Amino acid sequence: MNKVVMYSTQVCPYCQMAERLLKSRGVEQIEKVLIDREPGRREEMMTRTGRRTVPQVYIGETHVGGYDDLSALDRKGGLMPLLESA
Repeated sequence: MNKVVMYSTQVCPYCQMAERLLKSRGVEQIEKVLIDREPGRREEMMTRTGRRTVPQVYIGETHVGGYDDLSALDRKGGLMPLLESA
């Protein structure tokens, strides 16, 4: 299974929903980058994604986006192939 990295904060409800969705699809480990605990990582996230909001999800080297993007990808049937393409 591809590595999943999620830029997040400790209190973000959309981050929690993204994590639940990923776990329901068999993801056992999510590397969480908590930008509220490590403020320097927020700049990294914005540079890497071009976005300011959390969550920002990477599956392997692919930037999926936020929760709405992740959910839409799942509804279209694209999430599992991306997760399994390692």
